[in-house]
Amino acid sequence: MSTEPSAELLAEGELTVRGRIRDASNAALYCTVSHQGREAACVYKPVAGEQPLWDFPDGTLAQREVAAYEVSEATGWGLVPPTVLRDGPYGEGMCQLWIEAAPEAELLALIDAEEPEPGWKAIGFAEVGEGRTALLVHADDERLRWLAVLDAVINNADRKGGHLLPTAEGRLYGIDHGVTFNVENKLRTLLWGWAGEPLTGEAVDVLEGLKEALGASGALAVRLAGLITAAEIEATRARVDALLATGKHPEPSGEWPAIPWPPV
Repeated sequence: MSTEPSAELLAEGELTVRGRIRDASNAALYCTVSHQGREAACVYKPVAGEQPLWDFPDGTLAQREVAAYEVSEATGWGLVPPTVLRDGPYGEGMCQLWIEAAPEAELLALIDAEEPEPGWKAIGFAEVGEGRTALLVHADDERLRWLAVLDAVINNADRKGGHLLPTAEGRLYGIDHGVTFNVENKLRTLLWGWAGEPLTGEAVDVLEGLKEALGASGALAVRLAGLITAAEIEATRARVDALLATGKHPEPSGEWPAIPWPPV
């Protein structure tokens, strides 16, 4: 488990449920956690509230959320809020630091054009009603590019616009990582703007670090062993190796819907 101070608070503090997040597909509870004079808001998703999925084993989404945090921490990019697995009022579940997003930050847009303007990357055309289409674009933002690499590593099957949380301090966080680490390629994301483009030198360095950390006795592999299966860890190693071998951002496979629905 990470020694990040907020992660320690989440793991050790007293968890108090304050309300339910209604628009979540699985049970998600807004809570506060307090310990030794410190308090923070958080999200608690009990395993008992997870809806069964045909392509993921039952009762594993919380562990996958924590595994995504561990990989994010290993990259050094800090793209996933502190997340722990712990007991709570409704049993074991994922507990994640609550992030207040800056609503004025514009990362996605629909434009009436064939090509994006400088500073934006094209995702694809979307129907906007009355037989009209518009080009869906995302910002050509370094933080989003980091997240695109992380999603490729963890095989994120559900990177929607609503899962992007930019903060007033300039940070960007990604949330909702329950459908990750499948052994089959299930990458579905809005962040296709760099598909097929060369990885940055920084990304290559990060991937080399992940490769070492995912080695048989690597620190990350040891942490993941308690959260996902050996086959899923091996598949994560293979995805890192493939990214390093091609030196490029992945492209849609054509065997799986490339963009999640709804996209935001």
